[in-house]
Amino acid sequence: MTIEVSQLTDYLDELLKARQIKDFCPNGLQVAGKSHVKRIMTGVTASQALVDQAIAANVDALIVHHGYFWKNESQPIVGMKKRRIKALLEADINLIAYHLPLDAHPSLGNNAQLAKLMNWSIDGTANPNDPGNVLMLGRVQQPCTSEQLANVLVEKLNRPLTCYVPRQQPIRRLAWCTGGGQGFIDEAAALGVDAFITGEVSEQTVHSAREQGIAFFAAGHHATERYGAKALGEHLAQQFDLDVSFVDIDNPA
Repeated sequence: MTIEVSQLTDYLDELLKARQIKDFCPNGLQVAGKSHVKRIMTGVTASQALVDQAIAANVDALIVHHGYFWKNESQPIVGMKKRRIKALLEADINLIAYHLPLDAHPSLGNNAQLAKLMNWSIDGTANPNDPGNVLMLGRVQQPCTSEQLANVLVEKLNRPLTCYVPRQQPIRRLAWCTGGGQGFIDEAAALGVDAFITGEVSEQTVHSAREQGIAFFAAGHHATERYGAKALGEHLAQQFDLDVSFVDIDNPA
């Protein structure tokens, strides 16, 4: 089956509530290609390596979490940006990107998919009235130690933790935000959770965790965000009978 690009992006905009969420980049169609789509590739970041894979696979659309045209970045299309966009245009491949909308979706989003992978229950977000709220709350199935949670994260994500701050008390209640969500640690601590999980760490994050008695785990920006784009692609394959593949370009960050 094929679908018009406009129909596909309208469906995704509605599904992910993209127009209701303020973001740091344009969500939806970023680079126009073929007018109809049958074969789709999904991935985390529209790097040159992923673009090359999409070209080799002769896809009609590339759907990613990290696309182009970020707020405050240099605007001229030169160098690396030119090479990426030129390759997409010459291959007539649509680039479709959803950033915060793909983090926040209650079932397909990166946060929800990380919980599914880790077998955490989901209680909701820190602000249920905000469709773009990306701080998710939930619980482990059984109380555990910091070390036990660290070991499960390493096993499930198949990579070492970037940073780990344990606490002595058992862990029951969690807050998490995939990717670069370390700035939410103080809000998470104020909500009374026992542990906060995200992808990255800043210098002050460690002090916040230690001084507020909250366990902290930085499990990798890429590692925690591999699952939303994959789940979204699988959803589209079922919904529209499209040929969809997911390609993971490894990134240790």
